[in-house]
Amino acid sequence: MPSTSQVRIAARRYLSWYWFPIIGSIVWIGTLLGLLITWLADGSPHYESMDTDGQNIAYISDIGADYLKPLFITGSSITSVCFVLSLFGARWLRHRGRILPNTSMTQRVFSIISIIGAIIGGIGLVLLAVFDTRRYTTLHRVFLVVFCGGVLVSALGTVLEYWRLKRNYKTSRALTISMWTKLIFFIVEFALAIAFGILMRNRNHNAGAIVEWVLGILFTGYLLSFNFDLLPAARSHTDQFKDVELSRPVSSHY
Repeated sequence: MPSTSQVRIAARRYLSWYWFPIIGSIVWIGTLLGLLITWLADGSPHYESMDTDGQNIAYISDIGADYLKPLFITGSSITSVCFVLSLFGARWLRHRGRILPNTSMTQRVFSIISIIGAIIGGIGLVLLAVFDTRRYTTLHRVFLVVFCGGVLVSALGTVLEYWRLKRNYKTSRALTISMWTKLIFFIVEFALAIAFGILMRNRNHNAGAIVEWVLGILFTGYLLSFNFDLLPAARSHTDQFKDVELSRPVSSHY
């Protein structure tokens, strides 16, 4: 008969924080594909919210403002919740010592900033889906800025936290990979967000729509990257990493 500890470890493989980034990324990419495939299957129609001066590529929001609005709202809501819970899970698991713990107040502050940014970004994502671009153009654009800004703040907070962690756990290969992955995401997303804003302002909507789709797809990968961070907790126990020596090799752990 399996011991209590064995049962707990087995349960963590099926009921653990690492499921949130998986579910969120699947729902988000599924939402994007559902919108895109439907638009293409319908013959790439020109929606009411699209610019009449040469725009023939629909923004995500153009498709989400039509009869697929319930899908857009549902997908955005689930994705937002999973995004926030992924970051909260990382904060909680570090506190519990089930993944490499924070070693300074600065690291904890950066972690909290990343959670707050995720909450703001998540709220922005839900509200931009609710206040669609066809009926509430100004509000939609405001919440689009809130979403992008929140995600970028969250990503920056996470990168800075991991950078500070890396100074303590220099031999953790997993931590290094995760930090660089999120840093690259932040740089690329920041550059694309600026390009998107410029294209929107110059009314270059076809190029702007392409950039928006790329931004949406990249967000899927960023969210999924947290699975890499949280997965070790499925095999660890409380306080397992709290006594890890900072100079000790931890390449197989996070």
